Amino acid sequence: MDNKNSCLAFEGVVFRYPDTAEPALRELTVSIPKGGKTAVLGHNGSGKSTLFLHAVGILRPQAGTVQQAGSPVSYAKKELAVLRRRVGLVFQDPEQQLILSTPLEDVSFGLRGMGMDEPSIQARSAEVLEQLNLTALKDKPVHQLSLGQKKRTALAGVLAMGPELILLDEPTSYLDPVSEAQLLEGLDTIHRKGTTVVMATHDMNLAYRWADWVIVLDQGSCVAAGTPEDIFARRETLLAVGLELPLLADLWHSLPRRLTAGHNVPRNAEDFKALLGGMLGERAGVDF
Repeated sequence: MDNKNSCLAFEGVVFRYPDTAEPALRELTVSIPKGGKTAVLGHNGSGKSTLFLHAVGILRPQAGTVQQAGSPVSYAKKELAVLRRRVGLVFQDPEQQLILSTPLEDVSFGLRGMGMDEPSIQARSAEVLEQLNLTALKDKPVHQLSLGQKKRTALAGVLAMGPELILLDEPTSYLDPVSEAQLLEGLDTIHRKGTTVVMATHDMNLAYRWADWVIVLDQGSCVAAGTPEDIFARRETLLAVGLELPLLADLWHSLPRRLTAGHNVPRNAEDFKALLGGMLGERAGVDF
């Protein structure tokens, strides 16, 4: 991928934490497409969180370069402030990010730090809270929010800054199905408005149905990058780095080639049932 067409690119990045024998990033070279929904996959310790911390300049490469919008990242204070408005990071634990008493106060806080006038702050805060279905909760104490509501509030605080790229570290972990659906709906709303969204996740089924680009990390290196259809057809590659196929992909690739040839790989249960019904329903007399 041409780095000029990427939102974020790593070129030969090496980083080792103090007192560790092995590097967390090992000559990492990978690009994130502009305008897409990218899932970053890998087992614990593969480098996902370290990649994100480099993306916002919290960590700095010990070798190699990080590029944002085609230009090397500068680590001067002023340029880092600009970078962190362009690239927003939502941590796995929202408690690390929420600092004020209510969703409205928390979302407004960063905007005041930018020097925005009060009417604009109120308008922007209301817009972001509406996008993430938090308007009814805007004055509720943060400690009374559910985990899913806290995660959406943390996302709202980042979104309010108007980033071009949002990075989310395990955003759906520990969420119930309803909360997960609400968060994903909010992410899709953000994406439709033009923001690039990147999610680090252990959930292979979620990555398969949600992402349009997938990056697989192992021991700090990129071992594969491509479309979900491409990546999840590589069973041996995934198994070798401790990952499993999503259920639908596993079922699809286990079917005889004479049945699946000429069909697009289904990415959700509805498409899978429709294709399977078309292939087998009339012949077997089965109603799918």
